[in-house]
Amino acid sequence: MKFFVDTANLQEIQEAHDLGVLDGVTTNPSLMAKEGIFGHDNVMAHYKQICEIVDGDISAEVIATDYEGMVREGELLAELHPNIVVKVPMIRDGVKAIRHFSERGIKTNCTLVFSAGQAILAAKAGATYVSPFVGRLDDVSTDGLQLIEQIVHIYGNYGYQTQVLAASVRHVMHLVQCAELGADVVTCPLSVITGLLNHPLTDIGLQKFLADHAKGNK
Repeated sequence: MKFFVDTANLQEIQEAHDLGVLDGVTTNPSLMAKEGIFGHDNVMAHYKQICEIVDGDISAEVIATDYEGMVREGELLAELHPNIVVKVPMIRDGVKAIRHFSERGIKTNCTLVFSAGQAILAAKAGATYVSPFVGRLDDVSTDGLQLIEQIVHIYGNYGYQTQVLAASVRHVMHLVQCAELGADVVTCPLSVITGLLNHPLTDIGLQKFLADHAKGNK
């Protein structure tokens, strides 16, 4: 399973890269705004900086919601770097735009997916990735992990090449369960990835090893 970090913070991206397990990055307008990055030129420059750090797919989201606008923005984003993946919302014109990009060899990430039917449309249109939002479904008393399982099963039935990118992953158990269910990718905050390191028995065991070593050197 690939690990993507869901952030526009360069320090976090660098830290995830240095850990040695980072496969890519996902961003969105909200994450850009959180870092104080506004304006077309500043956003484009920031994507270039991310591409300099990470040798993997970088999802860059279009702002337009009409077909022509998404195509125009997406083609500009794709020109920035070969690793750019154009992130497109799951709406009618978004599906049309995904087909356009797919036919031209431009990678896409269909975002804001909340149902298996939407995921089928994304795959049929040729999306590189589909992003079902686990945590946001949990927020409205719906099992987000069940949707991951359903999409993985459907894609397996028909051999769709679209990768299931589990998004809105909020804690370690989300990540582990997505891995159990066969998600191709998980995107999450850096804290979720580093949370995999933690176990009290590891800490206790290490303390004992170090204490015994110290005794032997007295």
